[in-house]
Amino acid sequence: MTAPVFLVEEGALTGVFPGTVFPLDGPEGRHAVSVRRLRVGEEIVLTDGSGTGVHGTVAAVEGKDHLDVAVTSVRSEPEPRPRITVVQALPKGDRGEVAVETMTETGVDAIVPWSASRCVTQWKGERGLKSLGKWRATAREAGKQSRRLRFPAVAELATTRQVAALLAGAAFAAVLHEEGSTPLATAPLPETGDIVLVVGPEGGVSPEELAAFAEAGAHPYRLGPSVLRTSTAGTAAAALLLGRTGRWS
Repeated sequence: MTAPVFLVEEGALTGVFPGTVFPLDGPEGRHAVSVRRLRVGEEIVLTDGSGTGVHGTVAAVEGKDHLDVAVTSVRSEPEPRPRITVVQALPKGDRGEVAVETMTETGVDAIVPWSASRCVTQWKGERGLKSLGKWRATAREAGKQSRRLRFPAVAELATTRQVAALLAGAAFAAVLHEEGSTPLATAPLPETGDIVLVVGPEGGVSPEELAAFAEAGAHPYRLGPSVLRTSTAGTAAAALLLGRTGRWS
């Protein structure tokens, strides 16, 4: 089994090199000591979530929330090419966290929550801030669970106009739609740049939204003969693209 991953603050690993002893405390230290019950000599990975990873072994354990990591190697993971962003319309209930979790585990690079016109769920005020916080926490935990060194960024809630602007700057832009005439499996893909996928709500993408996205250069594509739920379509599409672009090779 691969070593467990723990998240440290961005910049905390600057200047760390093999032979360094790095202290892990706070919530992550507590999780390592009191939940995972790591002991001296066990392997561990630390990451800042932005591509830097430190591999080492537990050198010492103190109390319930502190351990020292003897660093054996440091790795820097480059930005993936091409980069995959999923614009995810807000699903009902906890299906949003399910979508974020599985897309993170699959390898999506960025997630943009979208308030589509046919979304039953709407993020407003304190509820919206709380929901966004849940999505970001889910991405962090799924990133650690899937042993990633580079976690997906979860953006602020986007409007349709903001999504259209994002699509206009993409190297390849697509709207997943069951009535799309072209399968995503045969679409020409770029080797670099951004791939942006739009996943609509359970009620579908409205004609007005489709028109706005088409004007921005995004065309409708279908995944397959079955219609997937909004909380699973992004994961399925990302897996297809990761295989086709060679990122899963």
